[in-house]
Order: sequence, then structure tokens, then C-alpha cells
Amino acid sequence: MSSSSNTATIDGKVLVQKTVYSVLFSIAFAHLLNDLMQAVIPATYPILKANFNLNFTEIGLITFVFQLTASLLQPFVGFYTDKKPMPYSLVIGMIFTIAGLCLLSISHAFWMLLVSVGLVGIGSSIFHPEASRVAFLGSGGKRGLAQSIFQLGGNAGSAIGPLLVALIVAPFGQSHIVWFVIAGILGILILSRIAVWYENHMNLRAANKINFEETTVPLSNRKITISIIVLLLLIFSKFFYMASMSSYFTFYLIDKFGMSIQDSQFYLFIFLASVAAGTLIGGPLGDRFGRKYIIWISILGAAPFTLLLPYANLFWTGILSVIIGIVIASAFSAILVFAQELKPGKVGMISGLFFGFAFGMGGLGSAVLGYVADQTSIEYVFKISSYLPLIGVLTYFLPNIKKKA
Repeated sequence: MSSSSNTATIDGKVLVQKTVYSVLFSIAFAHLLNDLMQAVIPATYPILKANFNLNFTEIGLITFVFQLTASLLQPFVGFYTDKKPMPYSLVIGMIFTIAGLCLLSISHAFWMLLVSVGLVGIGSSIFHPEASRVAFLGSGGKRGLAQSIFQLGGNAGSAIGPLLVALIVAPFGQSHIVWFVIAGILGILILSRIAVWYENHMNLRAANKINFEETTVPLSNRKITISIIVLLLLIFSKFFYMASMSSYFTFYLIDKFGMSIQDSQFYLFIFLASVAAGTLIGGPLGDRFGRKYIIWISILGAAPFTLLLPYANLFWTGILSVIIGIVIASAFSAILVFAQELKPGKVGMISGLFFGFAFGMGGLGSAVLGYVADQTSIEYVFKISSYLPLIGVLTYFLPNIKKKA
């Protein structure tokens, strides 16, 4: 009897501590669907600009509302679910996103646009902290790899979204946004299955008395606080720059090179696809060589290419955008896992804080850069934003906390 009990306990511990790739790829695919639907918002900006006669400031405001609702709630959702995990909240988040896209497809006034993107933002704020926790639980200790797989799904969805908008919405009009609800329904089915695994996994952890994090980082609270602030500043530089690309790259190409909307969307797809590739690379390299080195290379290493972009011709603009996407995207998984290691046992709160701050900086960046574009030019926006990766020098102040596998 005793021997049987010990075997069950050992088997349970092995089960909850191994890498569960089926769960990682499932939550990554759900992330793909979630971010694909979110990507509809910036991808339809040229269409909405024409339909509603919007200026760049108003476009920036749309992004600001979306990113604000997506950012403010996330740390609170994460803080609450650290204490009381909510597996089925993933489904609730997807329902909010579906409601937002349905409203966006029938909006006929500017305030309706703001409400619709706000609903999508709320869905995002509910989805990301718990989805990131699922990736953490399924990592089996390979946290950088798990976050990279999870982020790869999101970035792939962000890349595919504009391409589908170019094929489905651009030729037929705003009302065809409703077709993206199919992705939401598929997401609900997948997340329902993940929620069952999540709930069972948490019960197994509790039965075997396994904590989320069994070690602490030998750093003072002051050093941890400074490190978190530095990581948030790096997030600021990354996502403020990404806002210029995701929100205004199509306008930049149309304005400078006379491209059509559909051709510019293809270039945006290429950039976002390179972001997805960079995301997959960064996490495993951080696991192997140390996250600080990857953050150095990713943020500061992108600077030479971002500084060249505003002065390149169309061919080199395409090449540089791919390089920038790969290099700058490799940082996020490393930054997020670095922060999670600084605050053991706070996976939800840290995930919510960093995802939320990332969305918030993206929204603020879009609003600020939209205003600057109205006052100057879209080309000037790309010149001033090209200096943002230089903030990567702050990586110097991060501690070295590389752990042995």
C-alpha cells in the first residue's frame, strides 16, 4: 500500500514536471487565433481611414483605446489568478474578442469603432496572463522554449491577420470583418480542451505539493526592483518602435513608394512573419546562453538596421524590415522569463504586467506617433523612432542570473 502510494506520488511529480509539447502547441495555436483577430484592427486602418475620413491622430486614438484596455487589466487579472487560477477564463476572453469584431464589422460611427476595439482589448487582457501560465505549466523547466512557442503563435497570428484582411476585407469592405469570428469559435473549442488539462494539472500539482518555483534568486529587493524597471524600459523601446511598424508601415510604404493598399499589406505580412521567426529563436537561445546576452543582441543589435531604414529604397526597405523583425522580436521571451525568474511564484502577475505594459506602450506609441505624423510627415515618424533601440544599453544594469539546466 505504501509502495503503491510512493509510486503514484513519484509518477505524479514526473508528470507535472515534464515538457508537454501537445499543450504548448495547442496554447500557441490558440494564441495564433487570438492575435490573428486582434491584428484585424491595425490591418484595417487604411480601410477605416477611407470609410470614416480619419486623420492619423484618430487612428492613433483607436490603437490607444485598444492597447489601453488590453494593458490596464492584465496585471490585475494575473495578480488574481496567481492566488486563484481560472482555467475557463481563457474562453471568456475569446468571447469578448468575438463580440468586438462583430461590432467592428457593423460600426458606422467613430465611437462604435472605439467601443469595438475596447472589447477586443478586454478579451486580450483576460487571455494573455492565464495563457502564459499554461505555457509555464507545460514547459517542464524549458521556460524560454515554452514562451517562444507561445509567442510564436501570437506573432504568427499577427502576421497572418493582415494577409487575410488583404484577401477578405480589402476587396469586399468592412462588413466582411465578421468572417474572422470563425477563428474565435475555433479558439473557444481549443481553449475549452486546454482548460480541462489546466484544471487537472493544477490538481495534480496540489496533490504532489509541487510549487510553481522552488528556488529563489539571490538578489536584494532593491536589485530586483531596479531590474524589473530596466526590463520595462526595454519593453518600452521595443514596443514603441514596433508601434511605428505595425500601425504605420503600410502608410509609410504607400506615401513614400506609391504602393497599393494590398501590396503594402504584403510587406507588413513579411515584417510580421520575420517577427514570428525571431520570437522562436530568442527563447531557446536564452535557455542555452543566458537571457541577458539575448536581450543585449536583440534590443541594441537592432539599432543599426532601424537607423538605416528611413533612408533605404524599396528593395532594401523590405530586406531591413525582415532583419529588424527577426532581431528585435527575439527579446520578448527572454525578457518575460527573466522577469518571472526575478519574482518566483508570481507568474500571472509578471506575465500580466509585461504583456499589459507591452500593449500599453504599443498603444501610446501609436497615438503619439500618429499625432507626430499629422504635424510633420509619416517619413519623419520613422526617422525619430529609429533611435529607440539605442535604449538597449540599459541591459548593462541587469544582473547575471543564468541557471544551469
